[in-house]
Amino acid sequence: MPRFTYNAQDRAGKSVTDTVDAPARKDALRILAARGLQVASVTELGAPASAANRRGQGAATPAGAVVLGRKQRLPFLEALRDLVTSGMSAGEAVRLLSLRIQDPGLRQLCGGLWERLSEGAPLSRALAAFPAVFDSSTVSLIQAGEATGSLQDTLERLIAHLNEQRDLRTQLLTALAYPCLLMVVAGGLVLFFLFFLLPRLQALFTSLHGDLPVSTRLLVAGSGFALHYGWLIVLAAVLGGVSLWRWRQTDAGRCATDAWLLRLPLVGPFVASQTILSFSQTLGVLLANGITAVDALRMTERQIANRVHRAAFHTATDRVVEGEALSTALARTGCFPHLVLDRLAVGENTGNVVPSLREIARNYQRIISGQLNLFVKVIATVVLLAVFVIVGFIAFAIVSAVFKVSASFKLG
Repeated sequence: MPRFTYNAQDRAGKSVTDTVDAPARKDALRILAARGLQVASVTELGAPASAANRRGQGAATPAGAVVLGRKQRLPFLEALRDLVTSGMSAGEAVRLLSLRIQDPGLRQLCGGLWERLSEGAPLSRALAAFPAVFDSSTVSLIQAGEATGSLQDTLERLIAHLNEQRDLRTQLLTALAYPCLLMVVAGGLVLFFLFFLLPRLQALFTSLHGDLPVSTRLLVAGSGFALHYGWLIVLAAVLGGVSLWRWRQTDAGRCATDAWLLRLPLVGPFVASQTILSFSQTLGVLLANGITAVDALRMTERQIANRVHRAAFHTATDRVVEGEALSTALARTGCFPHLVLDRLAVGENTGNVVPSLREIARNYQRIISGQLNLFVKVIATVVLLAVFVIVGFIAFAIVSAVFKVSASFKLG
């Protein structure tokens, strides 16, 4: 009888690697499912791994294949929701999508999912085989929806949650577009003055042998320094930026830079608001779909981007596990305002914290929108003032030089 090696997780979340004897791979999957294991990959010993197993084991992507990522998650879930809402089962919906969908990435994803579903795996386990697309929270939500028979409602809540996150990212990028455009235009204008217009005026002033004013001499000296040593400054800035970015990829660097961000005047409150929004949205969706409180808190912890807040939330979760109320545990972190804690306490006292979390999320969506608008106005004002000062100084230096040279001609 063929022997298969497998990688899986048991009910406690512990990774298991072992072998199992079965007539075929489909039978091996059924045996492992009966043991309560969540299978990541199954490979027959002595046989080449299938394409699905190679993807599950993190092998290199075959030539011509699409690299799957988070961008396929929401379109797939929306397409699946539409078919499930029309009365199709999840497996039949995935099979139909694998045949009909036109996008190459989604077609590849649906094909891999249908391969696992056709072997008897439930939808949640099939999704877990694509961690680059579906995170643990998504998989757990789908698993809860399958267990409770409310997959359609779960998909609706999950899609609404992902759409809210996407809208926030879009709003952030849109808000930053205008200040970035201003900085690019301002930089181009200054470079035009320093590297194109000023050298010609400097040559004119030199040929006239006039005594230049102090402002013009400063401008000429700055232009000369930029022409001769500007590339060194740019190179140092690039190397410094790359070094900072690589240091931030380490755990120590990420924690340090996240702590720095919290101390900045405008950025710190924005990061704190993002943490509260992510916490309220994610925890609300998880609890509404039947995930236990402890599991939901652990999953929510992984969705918090700032490492300082994540560490504080981890400590709070440990206290909740020990029996402390959520609002009390979060109050010890110092990351949550009193109004948020009061709303959570009200939800805990009434026995249903989900409505409180949804209300907090709606309020902080409005707060973040206001913070983004203020952030854009401040950056735009600072950039415009900087441009006016630089351009005004350049214009003053040039005009004063022209007047001084003209006066020397009259005296001569």
